[in-house]
Amino acid sequence: MDLRHCTLCPRRCGADRTSSFGMCGAGEYIRIARAALHFGEEPCITGKNGSGTVFFSGCALGCKFCQNDSISQKRFGEDITEKRLSEIFLELQDQGAENINLVTPSHYAPMVANALKTVKSELKIPVVCNCGGYESPEILRYFDGLVDVYLPDLKYYSSELSKRYSNAKDYFEIASSALREMFRQTGACVFSSEGMLQKGLLIRHLVLPGAKEDSKKLLRWISENFPAESIRVSLMRQYTPRGDLTSCPEINRKLLSAEYSSVLRYADELGIRGYTQGRGCDNFSMTPIFDLTGVLPKRSL
Repeated sequence: MDLRHCTLCPRRCGADRTSSFGMCGAGEYIRIARAALHFGEEPCITGKNGSGTVFFSGCALGCKFCQNDSISQKRFGEDITEKRLSEIFLELQDQGAENINLVTPSHYAPMVANALKTVKSELKIPVVCNCGGYESPEILRYFDGLVDVYLPDLKYYSSELSKRYSNAKDYFEIASSALREMFRQTGACVFSSEGMLQKGLLIRHLVLPGAKEDSKKLLRWISENFPAESIRVSLMRQYTPRGDLTSCPEINRKLLSAEYSSVLRYADELGIRGYTQGRGCDNFSMTPIFDLTGVLPKRSL
């Protein structure tokens, strides 16, 4: 890893992160915005006690509709050391977390891997990598043997859509390769007796307004490339317009129930197993408050 010429994400921007920031917004140090129990994930991730989420600042994608843009694009957060990150993992476990949930960690992959290695023998709960899908397979190998569950997005099939909304014409090409690498690492889904995902691949897809046919193409690809019983898919209907969408007026509205239902029916026809969302989730209620909760060590009295 050479942060003086960074190629950790598919952008391969070559930034000198020791003196500036990459296209992902990351610098020399790990930056996180929140580390706390979170109850807004799928049931097999949240469980009864909540998922121990660590929200990393910065992102390689920069989607125009991102609900976490304050940290993904505006870089809110605090710089911490690998040692502090490893302490946070154990603190979340002590709080009763069902798992350690790394949210968008790939642009810090080598450093996160080092922190995990430090405490892996002490962690008794699964480690989840929760990411945007736009990941370099070779960088994912830093997590091989350290991450138990992959929770990636699979956002677009169409290169036109991925270019328009995320400035990543090669999104599907990159993400499809990344998902194969994730599955190679974890194998088929394994659940605990309580229904908690212990190992495996859970693919998320956010259905976008006006893009139900693109969603169906993604579902077809999933069904043709992964055994239905070996993975799970989460079809999300929580899209909520956010930020300046004047250049993309077609998504400056909420998803129609008919659009979401059409995608669900197609998933059923393909025999895809997984999770759906009910009505009323298309707001910001699932977006955490990024206030550095759990980031800095507590001061002793």
